[in-house]
Amino acid sequence: MSASIGVTLFASLVLALPAAAQGIGGRAGTPPDTPLTIARLRYAPGDWYGNPTSLPNLLEFLRDELAFPTAEREAVVSATDPELDRYPLLYLTGHGEIRLTDAEVAALRGYLANGGFLHADDNFGIDATLRREIARLFPDEPLVELPADHPIYRTAFRMASGLPKIHEHAGGPPHGYGVYHDGRLVLFYSYNTDLGDGWEDAGVHGDPPDVRRAALEMGANVFVYALTH
Repeated sequence: MSASIGVTLFASLVLALPAAAQGIGGRAGTPPDTPLTIARLRYAPGDWYGNPTSLPNLLEFLRDELAFPTAEREAVVSATDPELDRYPLLYLTGHGEIRLTDAEVAALRGYLANGGFLHADDNFGIDATLRREIARLFPDEPLVELPADHPIYRTAFRMASGLPKIHEHAGGPPHGYGVYHDGRLVLFYSYNTDLGDGWEDAGVHGDPPDVRRAALEMGANVFVYALTH
C-alpha cells in the first residue's frame, strides 16, 4: 500500500468518527493531543519490556507505509495509569508470568469496554498465565479463535492465510484468538508466532526480509483495526 493511500486512509478514519467528538478507537472524549502511538503495558512480575526495538520499528512502518503521523517511540503505561484512555492500542508481550491485581483487571476491563483495544503477543512462555488473566477481564466472554477471513487480517494488508507464522517456538501453526465484548472485538491474542520478534531490528533475529515484512504488515493490520473498530 502506498503512502498516498495511507494518507487517504488516515483522513477517512478521522472523518468517520461520530460527530459527538469521540476519541480515536471509539472512546469518549477528544483524541489525544500527543503524537499517535502504541502503549506498551507494564506488568508484574514478567519481562513486559521484551523486544525493545519492536514497537519503534512498527511505528516507523506505519509512518512510511501508511503515512500515519505516529510518534517515534511507544508509550509505557500500567493498567491503572490515568492516561490509559489516550492510547488507541495497548500492547502486551513477555516470556514469563503475568499476574494482574484486582485494580489492574478492573482498569483494563474499563479501558476495553470504553473502546480501547489490547493486542497480547506471546513471546513464548507466557501463554498459561496470560490466558488466566484474560479470563479475569470478561469472565462470561471466552477467548475464541478467529477465522482466517476475519477483518483484522485485511484492514491494511491482506493476509491470505490469516495470522502469519514468524518464529518457530513450540511447533505447529500460529493461532489468532480474540475476546468480544458487546459484539465488538476488544482483544487480539497472537499465539505461537511472536510478531514482536519479527518487528525487531533485522539483525536481532536474522529473519528474512519477507518474514519481517509479514510481521510488520500484520502489526499494521492490528493498529488500523484498533483505530477503526
